[in-house]
Amino acid sequence: MFEKIPASRASARPAVQRRGVERRRAILEAAEALLEEKGYEAATLKAIGERAGIPIASVYHYFSDRYQVEVELMQRHAHRLDARISAALDGSGPRTLREAADAVIDPLLGYFRRHPGCTELWFSGRSAPVVELVRAFDAAQAERLRHLLVERELLRADTPRIALQLAFEVGNRLFDIAFRNSAAGDDATIDEARRLITAYLATYAADGA
Repeated sequence: MFEKIPASRASARPAVQRRGVERRRAILEAAEALLEEKGYEAATLKAIGERAGIPIASVYHYFSDRYQVEVELMQRHAHRLDARISAALDGSGPRTLREAADAVIDPLLGYFRRHPGCTELWFSGRSAPVVELVRAFDAAQAERLRHLLVERELLRADTPRIALQLAFEVGNRLFDIAFRNSAAGDDATIDEARRLITAYLATYAADGA
């Protein structure tokens, strides 16, 4: 009733699947390395294939263009960043608006410094798919922070969502400037970001905060 699959073919499938997973991982690792070492413009799909030791025709089997590679890398980075920000905000969490700003800025700054490939994607590439991912990430973080600060009575309950969204937008812009001024992120600009965001959020501070 059912066609019997030869044992040789059945045993070959896991090997083929494993090879596909390994090649996909090699492509992503090559892309990350090129972004870190040579910057966004150098990380073309052809260069990525050469770095991974995979023919360009085979690279297209896994990714139709470089933007798909960028999206997968950015999704990975966003997931890690989300975990780091969550850890900074959870538990005792921020007790002041400045601490709240630091709880977001410090994990971002540390991660960008350790992962220059992420920094290149976040600020230098900004292809349309990556822009959408960054916007979605910022929107989710802004809403989480607003909810937390209202719950802890650091912000008024009527604080509009757009206030936190704009705080993240401003933070992104200042991070962009900081990492253009220095590969490690200019500390002076980051410090100004802390002051500016804290002062802005203070205009929505709850009574007694």
